[in-house]
Amino acid sequence: MAWLCANHHGFRWLCGGVEVNYHTLADFRVAHLDFLDELLTHSVATLMEQDLVDLNRVAQDGMRVRASAGAASFRRRPTLERCLEEARAQVQRLRDEVANDPGEATRQQQKARERAAREREERIHKALERMPEMEAKKKADAKGKARVSTTDPEATVMKMADGGFRPAYNVQFSTDTNAQVIVGVEVATCGSDQGQMVPMVEQIYERYEQYPQDVLVDGGFVKHDDIDTVSAPEQGCTVYAPVPKPKEASKDRYAPRATDSVAVAAWRQRMASAEAHAIYKDRAATAECVNALARNRGLRQLLVRGVAKVKAIALWYAIAHNLLRAVSLRAALATHA
Repeated sequence: MAWLCANHHGFRWLCGGVEVNYHTLADFRVAHLDFLDELLTHSVATLMEQDLVDLNRVAQDGMRVRASAGAASFRRRPTLERCLEEARAQVQRLRDEVANDPGEATRQQQKARERAAREREERIHKALERMPEMEAKKKADAKGKARVSTTDPEATVMKMADGGFRPAYNVQFSTDTNAQVIVGVEVATCGSDQGQMVPMVEQIYERYEQYPQDVLVDGGFVKHDDIDTVSAPEQGCTVYAPVPKPKEASKDRYAPRATDSVAVAAWRQRMASAEAHAIYKDRAATAECVNALARNRGLRQLLVRGVAKVKAIALWYAIAHNLLRAVSLRAALATHA
C-alpha cells in the first residue's frame, strides 16, 4: 500500500497530495483503539437492530498468536537490572554527544540513536515492572527463574497449538452462534483461558446492554466461581461446557458433588442431557471456525508490541470478519424476503 500511494495514480488521487508511507499506515493501524472498539459495538448493534444478530447464544474461544518477540529476549531480574543500568548510561552518553557535536547531519543520526536507546530503556523498565507478576506465578523456590521479555514486556511464553512454547498473546473472540458475527474482543497475557469467561460476558453487556442467554466454552474455561457468576440472576446466562472426568473412574462426572453450588450442580446435570450435547456442538462450528478464518487471513504472528496495539489488530480482524458476514446475512435475508 505504501508503494501504491507513491506510484499509482488512483492511490495518489485518494491521498490528495498528502504523503502516505509505511510508517503512516503502520501508525494508523494501532492509533485508534477507542474508535475501533466503538466501531465494533456500533456495527454489531446495527445488525441487532436489523434482526440479523440476536445474542441468544454466544461461543467464546481463545487463540494464541505469536508475539513480536524472540524467546532469547526473556531475561531474569538480575539481568534486567543490569541491562537497565547499561541502557541509562547509554542514553546519557548519547545525549552528551548530541549536545557537544556541532554537525547537523551527525546530530540527527545521534538523536535517532538516542531515541532508540531511550525506547530500549523504557522497555526494560516495563519488564522490571511486570516481573512481580511473573514471580507470583512461580513457586517460592523458583521465583528467581521468572523471566520477562526486553523486546515486548507484555508478551508471555505460552504453549502453542503445535505443542511448542513461544512468546504470544491470548486473543479472545466471542461470537454469536446464529450469525457467526464477532460480538466481543479481548486480549489476555496468560496462556490459560480460565477466568476469561466472566470479563467477556460483562463486556458484551457493556457493549449492547444485554447478556447472552447461553454461553458456550470449552473445558479450558471451566471454573466453578465463573459459572456461579454468569449464572446468577443478575446475568442469567446458561453455561454449556464439558464436565471434566473425575480422578476416580467409578464416579459419575455428571452427578452433583457435596461441595457444588446450585449453579455448578445444575451445569453438571445439564451437560448429561442429549439436548446439551447438541447445543454444545455449536461451539466448534462457531468459535473454531472464526479462529480458523482469522488464521487464514494472516493472524498468525503479530507485528506490533503491547496489549493495546495487539487489541487494535484483533479489532481490525473482528471488524473485517463482521463486514463480510453482514454482506452474507443481508444477501440471505433478501433472498428469503
